Amino acid sequence: MIEYETVAEAEASLGRALTWAETKWFEYSAAMPDYWLYCHTTIIVFVVYTLAPLPLLLLETFAPALVLPYKLQPKVLLPPTVSLRCFAEAAFFFIFAVPLQIIFHPAVAKVYQMMGTRMGLPLPSVNEIAAQLLVYSLVEDYLSYWIHRLLHTKWGYEKIHRVHHEFTAPTGFAMSYSHWAENLALSVPALVGPSIVPCHITTHWLWFTFRLIEGINIHSG
Repeated sequence: MIEYETVAEAEASLGRALTWAETKWFEYSAAMPDYWLYCHTTIIVFVVYTLAPLPLLLLETFAPALVLPYKLQPKVLLPPTVSLRCFAEAAFFFIFAVPLQIIFHPAVAKVYQMMGTRMGLPLPSVNEIAAQLLVYSLVEDYLSYWIHRLLHTKWGYEKIHRVHHEFTAPTGFAMSYSHWAENLALSVPALVGPSIVPCHITTHWLWFTFRLIEGINIHSG
């Protein structure tokens, strides 16, 4: 929720006119409770996870000759039903995340507050966003590497990580097809960067979108 009652009050406080993006952000979020903005994160991630793998899936289904030569396993073509089953089972994690966020919104709000996430004005500059995304990428990549190493130990693989490897042929939807414990463990590195370098909630959404698309691309083969 933005602390200003009107655009004029916001401009007077900032000492300048609002940009087009800041005006739209004010109109959208000025009266919206913060915990609804927190829930946007899961909704955005779910939408991106649903839509981003579809172009390649459609190409593999209707024009396989265009993409199969460039895949790691060019002779393996997953039926669409298999990819959709992967999506349906992985989507279960997202579908229940929003209701849980609403039920436990005081705890969720506390996490965002501890991370120093901003909700109001001004919006971050392009340079600020770029610098933050660079830091988040480096931190997330480093920590995810070591967590992945631990998941490939005998105990980690047999108890947790084997679920992720049930789909031996690559598909973008397999990015989030994991044991619930692995999903939780690998969400931590994505949050460490924003905790070290606090950002605006919109940057948070952009970061998760970027990270998710990268992961989908990696798992697409």
